[in-house]
Amino acid sequence: MKRTKILAAFLALTIGGLIQAQEVITEKKMVVKDVDEKYPIRDVLVKYNHGEDHTHSGENGSFVVGIKSYPDTLTISHNGYDEVKLIVNSAEDKNNLVLLQHKPQQISEVAISHNSFLTAITKVDLNKFPVNSAQDLLRKVPGLFIAQHAGGGKAEQLLLRGFDADHGTDVSVNVDGMPVNVVSHAHGQGYSDLHFVIPETVNNIDFGKGAYYMDRGDFNTAGYVDFKTYDRLNNSMVKLEGGSFNSKRVLGMFNILNDTSGRKNAYLAAEYNYTDGPFDVKQNFNRVNIFGKYNQWITDNDYFNIQFSTFNSSWNASGQIPERAVDEGIISRWGSIDPTEGGKTSRTNLQMNFKHIISSSEQIDAMAFYSKYNFNLYSDFTFYLKDKDHGDEIQQTDGRNIYGAEIKYTKNFSLGNGTLDWISGVGVRNDDIGTLQLNHVYHRDLLLDRMSDVNGTETNLHAYSGLVWKTGKWTINPAVRVDHFIFNMHDLLNPDNLPSGQSKEATRLSPKLNFSYTQNDNVMWFLKTGMGFHSNDMRVVVTNKNENTLPYSIGGDFGVRLHPLKSLIITPTVWYMYLQQEFVYVGDDAVVEPSGKSRRFGADLGIRFQPLENFYLNADINYSHARFIEEEKGQDYVPLSPIVTSTGSVNWDFYHGFSLGLQYRYLGERPAVEDNSIKTKAYFVNDLILSYNRQKWGANIQLNNLFNVKWNEAQFATETQLKGETEPITDLTYTPGSPLGVRVGVYYKF
Repeated sequence: MKRTKILAAFLALTIGGLIQAQEVITEKKMVVKDVDEKYPIRDVLVKYNHGEDHTHSGENGSFVVGIKSYPDTLTISHNGYDEVKLIVNSAEDKNNLVLLQHKPQQISEVAISHNSFLTAITKVDLNKFPVNSAQDLLRKVPGLFIAQHAGGGKAEQLLLRGFDADHGTDVSVNVDGMPVNVVSHAHGQGYSDLHFVIPETVNNIDFGKGAYYMDRGDFNTAGYVDFKTYDRLNNSMVKLEGGSFNSKRVLGMFNILNDTSGRKNAYLAAEYNYTDGPFDVKQNFNRVNIFGKYNQWITDNDYFNIQFSTFNSSWNASGQIPERAVDEGIISRWGSIDPTEGGKTSRTNLQMNFKHIISSSEQIDAMAFYSKYNFNLYSDFTFYLKDKDHGDEIQQTDGRNIYGAEIKYTKNFSLGNGTLDWISGVGVRNDDIGTLQLNHVYHRDLLLDRMSDVNGTETNLHAYSGLVWKTGKWTINPAVRVDHFIFNMHDLLNPDNLPSGQSKEATRLSPKLNFSYTQNDNVMWFLKTGMGFHSNDMRVVVTNKNENTLPYSIGGDFGVRLHPLKSLIITPTVWYMYLQQEFVYVGDDAVVEPSGKSRRFGADLGIRFQPLENFYLNADINYSHARFIEEEKGQDYVPLSPIVTSTGSVNWDFYHGFSLGLQYRYLGERPAVEDNSIKTKAYFVNDLILSYNRQKWGANIQLNNLFNVKWNEAQFATETQLKGETEPITDLTYTPGSPLGVRVGVYYKF
């Protein structure tokens, strides 16, 4: 009897083992890639065993499924792609490649817990409104407000998180990972001229507010923006545009190589812009852009990319005109005090990227770039304050070569109920500055005084390392970054006081720690903390040895992403930032201006609502409070710091290819001086666009400043003196915002 029981138990275990062994017939390995770019897609969700089990693809797009019974249907999905259902009939099925097709993204498909949440949001915004300028691109960044002044050839002014960041001092701007900010620039520290980018080549925008990102270094205090260009064109295209103020634009984008296997492709884009502007003195703005890109998958695991861009721009500028000059009828609103302002600039970039996928869990990314940059600007901000006979026109020149490279390593680990990503990188940037001058000139032609003339080099070495640990509903991201700077400068005007080889070095350590908690599919909380910095001009740090070289910021964000309805996303955030004392080099006067410790706090609210597939609206509302810490109350305002800004749009695809869009921007009044006795003027401007799009062609008509409001785009409190005035006066100077204008465009794809 006992033997019978033992035998029965043995048979039961054996049969059970056989059944269990047959439950998993085989493990099937597959790879998922983008159908157009043949790029492996990471973190794709794969459901199998009739939806009971799931897995995700790794760095190289591969995944493994253990199927219990055939046939089975794999459900493969990822944000921004059409879902694929793949039937697997047997273990011998040799189809191991899955191709996903891009689709127009909807708000309902944006996952609030996904790593690419912010990128997905801007992708939706970018798809709704066409862009035809660098200003249009920058306005797509939630919370970023921009202003243009003294001609369309200068870089835009950037306002973000309580910072009037001038042309980029506290905002890191990048294109495909290549830094745009120019250090120790003739016009201003961190000067970021984005005009070498052809807007239609931009596929997406990556951005982040605050200084919480380990791979972002110099100038990442208020935030960063990275514009990502297309790797491949679906179609060649020609576009023609024209409009008010003798404005013209011609664009061509051409597929040069489109290999049928999808393993390599190349395209070329070229653009020409011209406008006279609304000013009494014709702006005579000319810009030519050329961009080319080549991509190739050398093997299934090795990817190479090389891209080239160049632009050249020249213009006349109306300048910043004093408010009293218009009020007293000395000039018209579109007039100028000094009609010889303007400039010329160019930049040529060469960039290479290489990716090596070591395995499904690790990869190496490498990037190297070279830029040749030239800048020549004529400005007159004070008129006859300093020179009663010739006026105060200045010339700022900058000529340099910029070299840079970065290598990043990513490794993914599986940890029971979670994952751990380890990311590390090292890099270098060197600015070889051959010309950096400030001159007092008369009508561009006559050199009256050379106020500053230096050359030198500025080198930034950096390294970072961090973890992204996902466990349960939590994501924890500790990281640290270290930057080391070497400044070397030669003062050509005073060679004995500052001989060649005079240098200074400084190091900045920037820790970061971020948390997020996904409460459910509709609610995700986040807390971001970290330190950032921006470098000071070498003309400050070399000549003033004891001053801050790399002033730091420290701050935090606390917020929540809400998805209460499938068609609605709301993102409220509160934030705080402290900025260490810094010493700013004023390129317009060749002097150093101290600026004390400051504190900023505020709140951001982002709303994206798509109640119908063909109806979409968005709005970003931002409030900030900025004060100097060490000044008396009432004398502690941070000049030109934005208080309330808001941008938004509504878009309606209403009839067989027709689309109607209305967008707005609002900037509230700001203190123009430390005691708030002079304030800038608020403005609210609207643009309307009507589009008609077919598969091969389309057209649009755009009304800028729809209600023809009088608004002042860039505004400053400046001490100026006009011809005939006995004393200087401090009042508002401004560049008038464009009046009502019409722009018409047509395009053809082939």
